[in-house]
Amino acid sequence: MARIKVKNAKEIELIRDAGALAAETLIRAGEMCKPGINTLEIDEFIGDYTRKHKGISACKGYHGYPRYACISINEVVCHGIPNANTILKDGDIVNIDITTILQGYHGDTSAMFCVGKVSKLAKDLVDTAKFCMEEGIRAAGEVGARYWDIGNAIQDIADENGFSVVEDYCGHGIGRGFHEEPTIFHFRNNALKQFIEVGNVFTVEPMINAGRPGTKTLRDGWTAVTSDGSLSAQWEHTIVRTKDGIEILTLPR
Repeated sequence: MARIKVKNAKEIELIRDAGALAAETLIRAGEMCKPGINTLEIDEFIGDYTRKHKGISACKGYHGYPRYACISINEVVCHGIPNANTILKDGDIVNIDITTILQGYHGDTSAMFCVGKVSKLAKDLVDTAKFCMEEGIRAAGEVGARYWDIGNAIQDIADENGFSVVEDYCGHGIGRGFHEEPTIFHFRNNALKQFIEVGNVFTVEPMINAGRPGTKTLRDGWTAVTSDGSLSAQWEHTIVRTKDGIEILTLPR
């Protein structure tokens, strides 16, 4: 693996600015997740809000992706394309994934939202996925942490709760580029042996399935769903390793 770039204080501040706008947009988009709304309405809001605050939606046009954000419901693992025909209903669990460019730097974050009253399984999955992300972030901040510690911590939590970790999609370094080194595996592995250095900026974004970890991509070329039709949940933050541990860069101001 190539040496991972160490960001300087100015770069980190710019990523923090982009991350704050992404986080604020995500909160407002999540408030729209009610029965009867379609995902295109949420996506249009995300595009409008981002432009209003002088940002750019990084997803729009990225390798041909057609919308401003990814909105993934129930068995959709990631890259769900917003459209007018996908209408939220009571009991849905929804991931909204937003990446914002501000002054040339990216901030990437996602969260789960429950529509109305969801099943116990859905709630447990959503909560476990969030805890997996939090434990992955915690592991990254430990003294002497290596990149493989992130996936090992996440896998332990998923296993303890009877869920599985998606292996087909990973976290990534981020900065001027949307996807930079390193690739962050969220499952148990011995591949990423490098130490996490002060100034390394990357995402932790585990995707946790209620059933088996396999995924498949639909004919649109983007939408990834669980192979067995089970529910999936994901949370994501952009973080930086500091001399004191970890700072989350995708928090609202």
